[in-house]
Amino acid sequence: MCGIAGCVGPGTGGALEAMTDALAHRGPDAAGFWREAAGGVFLGHRRLSVLDHAGGGQPMATADGQLVVVANGEIYNHADLRRELEARGHRFVSDHSDTEVLLHGYREWGRELPGRLNGMWAFVLYDRPNGRLFGSRDRFGEKPFFYAERPDAFLFASELGALRRHPAAPQALSRAALRKYFGYGFIPAPHTILDGVCKLPAGHSFTLDVATRRLELQRYWEFVLEPVGREPRDPAGTWGEELRALLDQAVRRRLAADVPVGVFLSGGIDSSAVTAFAARHVPAGRLATFTIGFPEASFDESEPARRVAAHFGTEHHAETLAPGEARALLPEIAARLDEPMGDPSLLPTWLLGRFTRRRVTVALGGDGGDELFAGYDPFRALRAAAAYARWVPRPLHQAVRLLAARLPVSHRNMSADFRLKRTLRGLSHPAHLWLPVWMAPLDPGELAELFGEPVDPHEVFAEAVAIWDGCRQPDPVDRTLQFFTRLYLPDNMLVKLDRATMAHGLEARLPFLDHDLVDFVRRLPARWKFRRGQTKYLLKRALEPVLPRAVRRRPKKGFGVPVGAWFRQGALSAAAPLPAGLNADFARRALQAHQAGRQDQRAFLWNAWLLGAWGAAQPGRIA
Repeated sequence: MCGIAGCVGPGTGGALEAMTDALAHRGPDAAGFWREAAGGVFLGHRRLSVLDHAGGGQPMATADGQLVVVANGEIYNHADLRRELEARGHRFVSDHSDTEVLLHGYREWGRELPGRLNGMWAFVLYDRPNGRLFGSRDRFGEKPFFYAERPDAFLFASELGALRRHPAAPQALSRAALRKYFGYGFIPAPHTILDGVCKLPAGHSFTLDVATRRLELQRYWEFVLEPVGREPRDPAGTWGEELRALLDQAVRRRLAADVPVGVFLSGGIDSSAVTAFAARHVPAGRLATFTIGFPEASFDESEPARRVAAHFGTEHHAETLAPGEARALLPEIAARLDEPMGDPSLLPTWLLGRFTRRRVTVALGGDGGDELFAGYDPFRALRAAAAYARWVPRPLHQAVRLLAARLPVSHRNMSADFRLKRTLRGLSHPAHLWLPVWMAPLDPGELAELFGEPVDPHEVFAEAVAIWDGCRQPDPVDRTLQFFTRLYLPDNMLVKLDRATMAHGLEARLPFLDHDLVDFVRRLPARWKFRRGQTKYLLKRALEPVLPRAVRRRPKKGFGVPVGAWFRQGALSAAAPLPAGLNADFARRALQAHQAGRQDQRAFLWNAWLLGAWGAAQPGRIA
């Protein structure tokens, strides 16, 4: 795991060093540069050494110097690819570097290389004889990649803050991105908070002609649900056995490292499954597990995690943080983000990353399980929502919303009144807007008030609408699965995990996103993921021989933070003025209504606070 940066255009290399230095937290072990001033190509790399300490330095070039690469991530099938390439006549210099596989793989397969990789990556390879850059990002976007096309330069970096160190980088805020930020709570690719800077979408590659600066993007993979037409005689038994084998293989692949490896453990089914399979491949008592807890019971998962750790005999480490201690870290966290993200679980994830890094360099996690196996609460709401929308007239719906708004506000994690009010809010819109509006910091009417202009929800939530309407399966469960896997996972969950771990030089690995496992899961019918109101049905059945019954039946809690109570009590308030053009009076009224207990505005207030704190901490001027 590392950080990469570079540019194509006139320069002396000073800007490259500034960009690369800004990524030192991602790669604290070494820095490397490659400069070709005549061609105007500059590549920078910061290394977190995980595999092949002696032979994995970057930038890395082929022996003839024709290909040069900088890469961030891990290729889990690199040993298999190396054997295949050696059989085709390629000669490797390193002992077991996965980066060198990219060089020889590109020489053998060209632009088809990403489709052969199983891992997480963002890399840029300079093909000197053909005068082009070839870059790629992994299937789900576990590893970040930002780029900007300027009149005199092409810029790229692992983080937006590094890209901004180049003097040609854009600095103006994107109003379209701000609308999406307050709509989704995150900024979906290809948008970024800065106008003129893009994220390379997950599952995409690019080719840049160095001479003409012509950029071409190619999609090489897309998560598409293609359920099998014919089920085996015993689906639970047959598919369950295959699922266990694939998950075991995915965990084993991600344990490979030349540094200490641990597991994030919440006590939920996903992280417990990763722990269970990891314990099979690590000597007894040698597997380290890590948990962060809070004193507030509805947000704390430390006790279930402790029980799972004891069951599998892990070396368990837990840290409980008082609310005041956690809040004190928020300004630092906001300042170190490259762009704002509105998920409050950023805080415990950040703390977990810091705590874990004290003992290991790599940690496996259970992210991806909820998205692939229908683990979130909205799956349970779909059938009732469809019936409600069919039978409840619009005037009656408005009356129901008014009555629900009078319910007392609770700031407990996923409280009943919170879920009811969110569900009714979404049901004010067509079905393809339910999911984003259910989860949005603000509903479309409030967005219009904040921005002082009409807001088209189909424009704000265009990505979600396209995913819902474009799903090949008519089942709302399948449409919801694609929403979570293609939008919420890559643009929110994985961004949060990457920034919260790499801020401490910790590499996070996710077995549930193994390509072989994902390819199997996407072919399962929806009824084997969500069945008679039960989420993760097949996963729970498959894990019956692996996990205790109490773990498999434990309700999902999530990695929550009591931000609603913090704003209500005045522990958090306005961090800094909102960007110009936004309605500050709306924000003040939202805070007052929240503190008075009339409304639950925790999501908006958190997004506004983080945006303000982030903006105030940025070096230079952001317009």
